[in-house]
Amino acid sequence: MDTEKAKKELLEKSEYGFDDLVAIMRVLRAPGGCPWDREQTHASIRRDLLEETYELIEGIDAGDADMLREELGDVLLQVVFHSVIAEQDGEFDIGDVCGDICKKLIVRHPHVFGDVTANDSATVLANWDAIKKRTKHQQSDTEVLRSVTKALPALMRAQKLGSKSRKWGFDFADYASAAEKIPEELREALEAADSGDALKTEEEFGDLLLAVVNAARLAGVDAEQALYKANEKYIARFSEVEKLCLAEGKSVKDTPESKKAEFWEEAKRKTAK
Repeated sequence: MDTEKAKKELLEKSEYGFDDLVAIMRVLRAPGGCPWDREQTHASIRRDLLEETYELIEGIDAGDADMLREELGDVLLQVVFHSVIAEQDGEFDIGDVCGDICKKLIVRHPHVFGDVTANDSATVLANWDAIKKRTKHQQSDTEVLRSVTKALPALMRAQKLGSKSRKWGFDFADYASAAEKIPEELREALEAADSGDALKTEEEFGDLLLAVVNAARLAGVDAEQALYKANEKYIARFSEVEKLCLAEGKSVKDTPESKKAEFWEEAKRKTAK
């Protein structure tokens, strides 16, 4: 690549597109480009992709179109960054990435690009799963479960594993039957905690969380989203408690437990929808 020519052409533009983004990243990674960008590897910018994805999700949750537009750009930058690193390593380039996803979309939509009939979303998803299993050469249902990435947040992964198992008839009948496991798992978790066995306690609390996720899933609740909202509610209520403590001239820490309990109930009333 003629870096100087590329820089000149980019500076002459007032509007930019996808190809320009790729060109800019190539310039940044080229000799004489940006020292920081040139030092990066797939591993070193792994966390950046994760953080940008969560910021994108925040934009979606906020319903903020300007934020969504900006964060989509940041995620796209990460895709291009990784692709240019791979290109320089002689592995693949952004064209290969685009080509692969285009082929995947065509193959997994035979009801659009082929002669398969699918009149509803359920049929589309069933076809998608079957084609995915075939193209990934997965011979067993266990292989399908193992393919659910471990990088997902644990609640999200648990919900996805449960949803896949349900398609094979391996699940609780309904949320009520799933919820019957919760008291049992809670008892076992508390017994493990009382025993002082750290590994057993971790295991049993994991079982308890999985039982809650299963009940939530079968009740039609997204466990990850539910916990996200619960966290936000907790912060809002804590803020109210802190205000009430400060109004009495004390910090939260210095406020008597009985008062904090009283303020918490008041905070619940104030933040109730």
